[in-house]
Parts: sequence; structure tokens; C-alpha cells
Amino acid sequence: MRTLALLCCCMASLLLSGKAEEAEDVSEAPIRDRSHIEETLMLKEDKPSDDFSGVMQRLRKIYHSSIKPLEQSYKYNELRQHEITDGEITSKPMVLFLGPWSVGKSTMINYLLGLEDTRYQLYTGAEPTTSEFTVLMHGPKLKTIEGIVMAADSARSFSPLEKFGQNFLEKLIGIEVPHKLLERVTFVDTPGIIENRKQQERGYPFNDVCQWFIDRADLIFVVFDPTKLDVGLELEMLFRQLKGRESQIRIILNKADNLATQMLMRVYGALFWSLAPLINVTEPPRVYVSSFWPQDYKPDTHRDLFLEEEISLLEDLNQVIENRMENKIAFIRQHAIRVRIHALLVDRYLQTYKDKMTFFSDGELVFKDIVEDPDKFYIFKTILAKTNVSKFDLPNREAYKDFFGINPISSFKLLSQQCSYMGGCFLEKIERAITHELPSLLGSIGLGKNPGALNCDKTGCGETPKNRYRKP
Repeated sequence: MRTLALLCCCMASLLLSGKAEEAEDVSEAPIRDRSHIEETLMLKEDKPSDDFSGVMQRLRKIYHSSIKPLEQSYKYNELRQHEITDGEITSKPMVLFLGPWSVGKSTMINYLLGLEDTRYQLYTGAEPTTSEFTVLMHGPKLKTIEGIVMAADSARSFSPLEKFGQNFLEKLIGIEVPHKLLERVTFVDTPGIIENRKQQERGYPFNDVCQWFIDRADLIFVVFDPTKLDVGLELEMLFRQLKGRESQIRIILNKADNLATQMLMRVYGALFWSLAPLINVTEPPRVYVSSFWPQDYKPDTHRDLFLEEEISLLEDLNQVIENRMENKIAFIRQHAIRVRIHALLVDRYLQTYKDKMTFFSDGELVFKDIVEDPDKFYIFKTILAKTNVSKFDLPNREAYKDFFGINPISSFKLLSQQCSYMGGCFLEKIERAITHELPSLLGSIGLGKNPGALNCDKTGCGETPKNRYRKP
């Protein structure tokens, strides 16, 4: 009996020592080398940042003088719910992280910024951990900013978020981190999509908030876990909101080293099969397959492939940062095109209304007939007959039923009446911005010219105009 007890004690000690060694192995898991991140994103280089102050000043001047007057006159913001502020024009590129819960979005941000085991790191876990929209920005020291403060600060680009209500602002948080990458880009981490949760349970319009960030994002990472590829209603709604932004979308199949080669190939195919109905484009978004976290890849996995995929993603991110000014100008020009088309449509609705009105007509019934069936009055076909208007840029006909339900047609003026002797015509100014001023500004960067060399005296980007008739 004594021998048996001694044997049991020996076995127990061996088991305990084995568990201790196993725990020690887990705690001392090898950490992956991060040199490729610093090299690809050029984080160690002390090169001076490009001086885009002249370009930015000129871009703001073009927007306020040539685009905004028409935008306000025809209440474009009430159609698209997209108001451009000075903070948005001058903001850094935004990278948005979307996807189901616990797929590694927060862990990926920690890894890219090297925040693991620091007081800056985002909280991660196997359960749904991120319940807020977290904006990571650059700052001289670690600082947490409440959503209410972010929305109240007009200098920031997040002041329009106040329209989503106080419940949402309580779920918005900003974190300033003294990191070199954040000097050139802003990261936005979002709550994970939980398919069995209704939008009303969040307490704020989740899809509308996502749309706000999607409209302003320069790069959108949609992250998936190989073990959770089911596509539900909320994810379908998200991809519906991403329509038209396919060039900014990057699909990430994270935690890829958890699967054997054969299984990973099957999962990759299943991912495309699941997303095919949601992304109906000729060229699907780029898919990156890797494992974005600090610990080394698991043994017997395709280490070289995963590392190459990771470097490709970093190069993609760096390209967006390098092209930030070109993207900003292109974004403002795209916005101007939409404002111009909207103004032309409202003008056409108003002109048709005036043509159909007689002394004995009921104005409300006449305009209701026009709004209900605009094709009968060739509203949209007339706009397409004009130059520089694509049928693919035309807004939804149904949207104008709601638009004119809120804004009476009598509250608008014809485009021919939107002219003044000193200021010129609104339509001519926005067309000149689209066809000449913005392309010229874009060309000054693309041709390799010094962007800071734009002289405000020559380009007219100064706020105070000069009297050319006064003798020096």
C-alpha cells in the first residue's frame, strides 16, 4: 500500500511538472519579428513630411466658393446625409475595420501599432469585447477622449456624428497615441457584427453610423475568421452599404495558421462562395490570407506565404497613405459631380412643374403626378442629354419622393436665377471646378511638382481678395 501511495505521488508530481512546463511554453510563446512592418511602412525613416498646406488651402477655397453655395441652395445634404466640413477636408486617411465579432480586428490593430503588453493596447478576447466605435489618432501622449467631446470639437472631422444621438456618442471613444504611423493615418475599430442581435438593441442606428464611416474611409478592412464564415442579415446589410466602394474594400481571412493547407483552401473557396452574391462586381476585392497577431506562426504552416500576404497588405496601406492628397481631391470632385447632378434634377423638376401649371391647376396634384412618374415627363432622360453626366451617377428616383416630401418645390429657384453680377452663376462655378480647377490641382501633385509651391497670390487661395484696380 505504501508503494502504491508513493507511485501515485510520483505520477502526480510528474503531471504537475508537465502542466507547469506546458504553461511555461504558452507564456513564453515565440514573438514574431516586426521588422517588416517598420520597413514597409517606413516608420524609422526621419524624412520630412510633405507640405500640402498650399494644396489644402486651395482645395478648401474651391469647395467653399464653387461647390458649397450650390450644395446649400438645393439642400443636397438632406438627400445624401453627407455634409463635408473643413475638418473632413484636412483630415488624415481613415482605415476602417469591419467584420463579425471576435475575428481579430482589435488584435490586428494592436499588432500593426505594436501596442501589445502596453497600456495603449485595445482590449481583446474570445467573447465580443468591442462595444464602442474606437478611433485611434495621433497625440503627444496617451489620452482618452469621450465621444461627446469629439462631436463638440468643430476642428475635428467627427462633429457630424452628433446627429446620431447621445446614445451613440456614449458608444464613441477616441484614443490619442504617440505612434509614428498615426501621424499619417487614423484607425477606426468597430463593434463586431452579432447576427442574433437586432439593431434596436444597440440603442442607436448602427447601420447609419457604419455608413457614415464607410463614406469617409480611404481603406476598409473586412475581417473574417476561418471558423465563422456564416453570412447573416446584418452582414448582408453591411455589404449592401459597401456598394460602390469596392475599390476601397480588402477582405482579410485572419487566423489562417489555425488550419491545415487542405482545409484552408476549402475555407478560402467557401468565403468567395458566401460573398459572391454580396459583391457583384467583375473584379472582386483583394483577399489577404494570414494571421495578424504578434505570436509566431504555428508550426507546419505556410509561413512564407503568410508573411508575403502580410507585406502586401502593408504595401496596400502605405499606398493609401502616400496618395492621401490625390484621394482627397478626387473625393471632393466626386462630391461636386453629385451636387451638380442633384441641382440639375431639382431644376428640371421645378421647370417641369412651372410648365405644367395653369391658372386653374392644383399645384400639389400637378407636382405629385411629376414626382410619382418622372419618366413620363423625361426628368432623368433630359439630364442625361447634358454633357458630363453618366447614367450610373444618377440618384435613385424613389429618393426624390422623400426629398420633395420634406422640401416643397416652391422653396427652390431655377438654376438660371442663381446668378449674380459679382459672384457669377452657381452652375458655371461648380462646372469650372469639376472640369478645370480640381483636375489642375490634382495634376500639380501628380506631375511631381512641389505641392507647397502653390502660391496663393497666383492661385487665389488666399481668404482676402486683392483690389486689382488700386495702384501699388
